[in-house]
Amino acid sequence: MPPFLAYADKDPGTSARTPLVLVHGHPFDRTMWAPQLAALADGRRVIAPDLRGYGASPVTPGTVPLSRHARDIEELLGFLGVDTFVLAGLSMGGQIAMECCDRLGDRVRGLVLADTFPAPETPEGRRGRTALAGRLVAEGMRGYADEVLEKMVAPYADPRVKAHVHGMMTATSPEGAAASLRGRAERPDYRPLLTRITVPALVVVGADDTFTPVADARAMHALLPDSTLHVSEGAAHMPNLERPEEFNEVLGQFLARVDAARTGPTG
Repeated sequence: MPPFLAYADKDPGTSARTPLVLVHGHPFDRTMWAPQLAALADGRRVIAPDLRGYGASPVTPGTVPLSRHARDIEELLGFLGVDTFVLAGLSMGGQIAMECCDRLGDRVRGLVLADTFPAPETPEGRRGRTALAGRLVAEGMRGYADEVLEKMVAPYADPRVKAHVHGMMTATSPEGAAASLRGRAERPDYRPLLTRITVPALVVVGADDTFTPVADARAMHALLPDSTLHVSEGAAHMPNLERPEEFNEVLGQFLARVDAARTGPTG
């Protein structure tokens, strides 16, 4: 049976390197990882799904909790025959990655959390996400996309990056985005989970991110037993697109560390 999710799967065929799974944020799609797919899929399997309700994946109206997204990823990896992997997520994708860690245990050999945070929703935040979900369904995505573009990426970002991000947002299904907003409002507290994650972790954040500021990244870094923190100057909420070369270099170094631990010493 084919998987529910649409996805990109860059598979070199034979590689001892650990596969990489990239989980996009809201309200985007898998093309937000285009610079990483281009740079990191040389000799490594890289998989980037469109989450339920985003991109080319089907929409589920109502409420889609983070646990449903995690199950979708688990089912996709089962279909693709991927047993162990490094998991990277940005923003909502980072929270889905945390949910996957709780669900998939030692199948996750490395964790990358970019511009995200582990705390549960506040009552005010829950009301805000619910209201935004209703607005998106009633009005569509364009007004919201116009409002938040220069928070998603910095005002000084490359115009081509701005156009890509704005295009992803306006192409997203309002019903799909709303369903994930309602589900995200119900998320649990992932902070206790982070203290139990013993695999290597990388925390990345844009220095000018106002959605998930550097303080949030430092707090996650402190909770994770084995983590590295990288603050990307000249970036806001999407350093993988705003500073792709820097992001790819930092991620590549992290992946090499995970690969080395997987293969062990030689000679």
